[in-house]
Amino acid sequence: MPTLLDRTFKLNEHGTSVKTEILAGVTTFLTMAYILFVNPTILSSTGMPKDAVFVATCVVAALGTIVMALYANYPIAVAPGMGLNAYFAYTVVGSMGYSWQAALGAVFLSGCLFLLISALGLRSLLITGIPQTLRAGTSAGIGLFLAIIGLSNAGIVVASPKTLVTLGDMHSIPVLLAWLGFFLIVALDYLKVTGSVLIGILVVSALSFLVGGNHFEGVVSIPSSIAPTFLALDIKGALAGGLVTVVLVLFLVIYLLRSFALRLMGVARRAGLYVGTPTPDQDRRLRRALMADSTAIVAGSVLGTSSATAYVESAAGVQAGGRTGLTALTVAALFLLALFFSPLAAVVPPYATAPALMFVACLMVRDLADLDWRDSTEAVPAVITTLAMPFTYSVANGLAFGFISYVALKTLTGRWRDVHPLTWIIALLFLVRFAWLTGH
Repeated sequence: MPTLLDRTFKLNEHGTSVKTEILAGVTTFLTMAYILFVNPTILSSTGMPKDAVFVATCVVAALGTIVMALYANYPIAVAPGMGLNAYFAYTVVGSMGYSWQAALGAVFLSGCLFLLISALGLRSLLITGIPQTLRAGTSAGIGLFLAIIGLSNAGIVVASPKTLVTLGDMHSIPVLLAWLGFFLIVALDYLKVTGSVLIGILVVSALSFLVGGNHFEGVVSIPSSIAPTFLALDIKGALAGGLVTVVLVLFLVIYLLRSFALRLMGVARRAGLYVGTPTPDQDRRLRRALMADSTAIVAGSVLGTSSATAYVESAAGVQAGGRTGLTALTVAALFLLALFFSPLAAVVPPYATAPALMFVACLMVRDLADLDWRDSTEAVPAVITTLAMPFTYSVANGLAFGFISYVALKTLTGRWRDVHPLTWIIALLFLVRFAWLTGH
């Protein structure tokens, strides 16, 4: 077996061993396993069966990561993305009123578009065509969007007819446990404890049995049926009306939120897989890795979950010594094993996952630190994007305001030549969208 693994993943060539790769895979899984509890909680708010979403989350994460392992030989894991699930549930289904089946159809179409672009090698066009300032603003804006969802799920923020939002009951058990979980996650992260987010969720869930009125339903069981969400996507519905815009926004959010290629290359460089001038073999592996996440998006829509993406948490496994696809294959195996622990996901209350949303929000907002604050034509569109997403409760509106303001400010200051044609096209599409909404 070691010889077979060495031939498959070229362990000796990468200066690693089976033991190191497996430990690295376990490390990566622990840092991202929180998605097993958070994703079903978010998507079930649309009416999707929580048990089926849990199974879909496990299977999609396993499939996408296996493709990454065997096709690209990269130590990078793939799973349904944070922020992407929130846009799916709270904007497309919640605010815009579309069915979750039609939303899955939009995910499918955006995944097919990604596959096409990856196959044609056009992803580099998006990297150069969309300004970094809007990528930072999108990441921070979705972070604040997640923060509002988390604060609301915990009961820390509640609706108010006079002030729109106000402070909830700070003496309630859910609020107190949510704050405890949040502070625990932050402290463990500072102490560099592997799986800090997962530990926070599990601690709050355990305490909910003691003081929160939760009921224990077991630990291990046969996986639930995926039938309620399998092939439930409505592609025809996704092509109707405003969902054409949803496909565009999903496409942009996937790319801007994760900036997959850049993050992937960052992890790859840390692993020594993509250093200096890339060799033809390194370029080939990177292109295959880009195809892997696109495949996972399509698979997710078919199985019943929101868009998948490569997880930057994979850097934890790389830090632990992971250098090849054996690390990713280990992660995939653990996601498949997690299928038998669905009772745990069923008893995790929303206020237990709220701290995870709040913590991820804090991580995403820090992208604003990379802005050039001396150039208002760069900083202001990013801030507008960041603020519009939570305050209009719409990722699409935030993107629209960001692109339009970027083009407008560059034009008014005589720097319109600095704007890439792709940014012009996207801004004009959003202007047409606003005109269409006004007229209808």
